[in-house]
Amino acid sequence: MDMGLTGRTALVAAASQGMGKAVALGLAREGVKVAICARGKSALEAAEREIREAGGDVFAETCDVTREDQVAGWIAAVQDRFGGIDICVANAGGPPAKLFEATTVQDWRSAVDLNLMSTVYLARAVLPGMKARGWGRFLAITSISVKEPIGNLVLSNAVRSAVSALLKTLSDEYAPHGVNVNNVCPGYTATDRLQELSSVLAKSAGVSVAEIEKRWTERIPARRLGTPEEFANLVVFLASERAAYITGASIAVDGGLVRSYL
Repeated sequence: MDMGLTGRTALVAAASQGMGKAVALGLAREGVKVAICARGKSALEAAEREIREAGGDVFAETCDVTREDQVAGWIAAVQDRFGGIDICVANAGGPPAKLFEATTVQDWRSAVDLNLMSTVYLARAVLPGMKARGWGRFLAITSISVKEPIGNLVLSNAVRSAVSALLKTLSDEYAPHGVNVNNVCPGYTATDRLQELSSVLAKSAGVSVAEIEKRWTERIPARRLGTPEEFANLVVFLASERAAYITGASIAVDGGLVRSYL
């Protein structure tokens, strides 16, 4: 299937590893000019090399997406390099795993900055240009926790749900202008973030990491973890011409784990 993406320009935040990097690679393979960012320079440079070796046209710059000034600087640099931005994939690491009583006010402020405000900064920077050109795709990587809360993740459950509500609102505002806004919700996917979470839960429960992963996969109808590449396939499709009539959706990529019909 021709995705109709050749020559488009995409921003992918937090793309030095995991799902962000997989999304950037997937878009680059479709002929998209890809700009990536992350806080860690060495991992970002490694991701940049990998995308370039796969034949992609890529631009990388360090950026902390919780800082509005850094987001603005990164986007200005991308526009100098590639011109107008057609696709934006908002992404950031997840807040730490904690129960409510273990959280502090600062934990909540940090989680809001990390996931909600970073999405707001990106949306404010790119949506006006997409609206003016009459075409755009704005996507956020959140979590299945927006559909079904996950134990020990009170920060993620709450703040990512706020991101989901933001995107639904933006989809209403921008659909008349040819700009689609969607939320993509990964389930248990084999990434460094998941390894970190399994370690925290294993320590809390007094069991092995392997036992935690076994408990997860036994609950997943597909009986396995997902891969970043499987997740990225959906993001690439939603960014494409073929997904022109899909907006305002929150789509789970979870092997059937979430029991909700919605």
